[in-house]
Amino acid sequence: MVQFDKEASQTRDFFVARELTTIRAARPDPSLRKKALAQDDKTSVQKEVGMLFLKHVLLWGGIAMIATAAGILLYDLRREWQYRSATAAGGTAAAPHVRWRTSLALALLAWGPMLLAIGIVVVPSGMAGVLVSQTQGTLPGTLYPGAHLVVPFAETVALFDTRDQLFTTGALEDGSTGQAKKFEPLNVQAKEGLTLGLAITVRYRLDPKRLDYIQGNLPLPVEREIVPAVVASAWRELVPNYTVRDVFATKREEVRKRASGAITQKLAVDGIIVKEVMLRDIQLPPEYAKGLETLLLKEQENDQMGVQTEIQQKQVRISELEAEAVKAQQVKQAEGQAQVRVLQAKAEADAMQYTLPLKQKQIEQSKLEAEARKEATVKNAEAEAEAKVIDSKAETERRKLLATAEADRIRVTAAADAERMEKEGVILKQNPLLINKIVAERLSDKLQIMMVPADGKFFFANDVLRSMNMANRGSQAEEAEPK
Repeated sequence: MVQFDKEASQTRDFFVARELTTIRAARPDPSLRKKALAQDDKTSVQKEVGMLFLKHVLLWGGIAMIATAAGILLYDLRREWQYRSATAAGGTAAAPHVRWRTSLALALLAWGPMLLAIGIVVVPSGMAGVLVSQTQGTLPGTLYPGAHLVVPFAETVALFDTRDQLFTTGALEDGSTGQAKKFEPLNVQAKEGLTLGLAITVRYRLDPKRLDYIQGNLPLPVEREIVPAVVASAWRELVPNYTVRDVFATKREEVRKRASGAITQKLAVDGIIVKEVMLRDIQLPPEYAKGLETLLLKEQENDQMGVQTEIQQKQVRISELEAEAVKAQQVKQAEGQAQVRVLQAKAEADAMQYTLPLKQKQIEQSKLEAEARKEATVKNAEAEAEAKVIDSKAETERRKLLATAEADRIRVTAAADAERMEKEGVILKQNPLLINKIVAERLSDKLQIMMVPADGKFFFANDVLRSMNMANRGSQAEEAEPK
């Protein structure tokens, strides 16, 4: 029992380890996966190159063996012909031996490598193949690009193009030449019974996994037998449900999507993968095109008028909004100014609480300064009054002193003049002729000649002396007055 439990635990551990290995293999590291894929691609390429090399070696080997067999046979036949010619001429020679068996053996052996070479089939890039047996029909499975082994003459490989292909109707622009390739448009009828020409392009490719089904069940080639019929059928079933206007303008994308879905669904059943369905152009009937052009012009005019109306409405709305904006701006400015005034008033009220004591101090200081200026003014006035009194007293004293000095001077001058006059009188009494000299000196610039009688008894001299005396006194009085 214990041994059975051990075996069971070992078995469980084995399966757990294998499950972990499977999980790790299912989710490998991306870098390791890339390396593994690169290694596999490299290995597959090497195998394909080896198979191609082997195929060519076998093929050319068989051809060389057939050529050798033919060369041996020709050589022996030439010798036989030479021998017969010599015998006919009368000569003697040994009869040659034609190696028929050797040549036949080489020829038969040559088919061996050639059959092996024929059994190596190369599927080109962008293609895929299906094995078709002469006895079993189409074999399941797909042969992808590379070298494959088949049974020569019993199996063949049907190749299919697995690259993207295009089915096109209508004119198609050729990018290489810049010219349009003309294809017949797909004619369908709309709901009104009018015929439309559709320029369609369907991009599709064959499903490589279902090539055996395509080979065994569908007519070939499918790009001519299946795709055009399915595409035309899908569009001709769908377009009659719409009007020409819907297909051309309003519901064009909806029609394209529905057609794409129908085509994709139908072709997917047959192993054809549809990648894209493009509705490139629509050819309208001439009468409808003219009517549509007129209608479009009217709609364009209507749209233009609508656009102008909308523009005018927007301009009116813009004017209203600008007026409202100006009004709101003015209201905001008034509110802002009111708030500023309130804040200023609050600030002034708050400031007054702090500035009132300062103002009171300033007023008290101004009062003190005024009292100080008053006292200083009074002091200055008293000082100026005292100074003026002192100045007046000093002026009075000065004038008194000047008057006293002038009186003293006058007295001294008068005394000096009297004494001088006395001395001059004495001198003149002693020398009467000096009078003429003095008169001449005094009146030298105003000298006049006067004729007097000889018996005048000195009246002229007495008059001159008297006038001189009076002149001296007048000049002394004038000098005393300014002093």
